[in-house]
Amino acid sequence: MTKQDFVDAVADKAGMSKRDAGAAVDAVLDTITSALRQGDSVTFTGFGKFSTSARAARMGVNPRTGERVQIQATTVPKFSAGSALKTAVKSG
Repeated sequence: MTKQDFVDAVADKAGMSKRDAGAAVDAVLDTITSALRQGDSVTFTGFGKFSTSARAARMGVNPRTGERVQIQATTVPKFSAGSALKTAVKSG
């Protein structure tokens, strides 16, 4: 499902125009991004939790040359699925 497909589905479910649904989806994604950028987490009870995780520096290998390369420490986004979402996916 692409972002446009998602916007179309939201517009159909909510009974709103595709333009308004697109603006709402963009607002939700921007809000989650801003919260994660500030180090906060976003929790939707039953659905899941968006958070960040610190990834330590480590040694990697360049697959072309076999040369060992230092990979810098970084912060990455993380999503943990909630129990209601897990149950819905398992039941199909």
